[in-house]
Amino acid sequence: MPTYEYICENCGYEFERFQSITARSLRKCPECGKSTLKRLVGTGAGIIFKGSGFYQTDYRSKSYKEGEKNEKSSVDKDAAKKKTADKSKDSKPTDKTRPDTKGKKKSA
Repeated sequence: MPTYEYICENCGYEFERFQSITARSLRKCPECGKSTLKRLVGTGAGIIFKGSGFYQTDYRSKSYKEGEKNEKSSVDKDAAKKKTADKSKDSKPTDKTRPDTKGKKKSA
């Protein structure tokens, strides 16, 4: 529901009223009681979403978005380097072999 601005042409009293779009315009001034109210054409208000949540990043500046993109690509590169380093560690063959102790008796 929008907020409408009214002005009394008789006494100059200005006020706002929260009304349904389908509601009729007010006619009687609450200040002087005469039927000389006129609804003003307003510019409207822009929607501003505050706080954390779904719309937090909708209105970020271009420079912020570019910085975020660069940061993400550098994090992805670091993750790729770490993954290849971990893979090379895992693929190294181990030369540790156990001596065959089957069939041999322990010496006391």
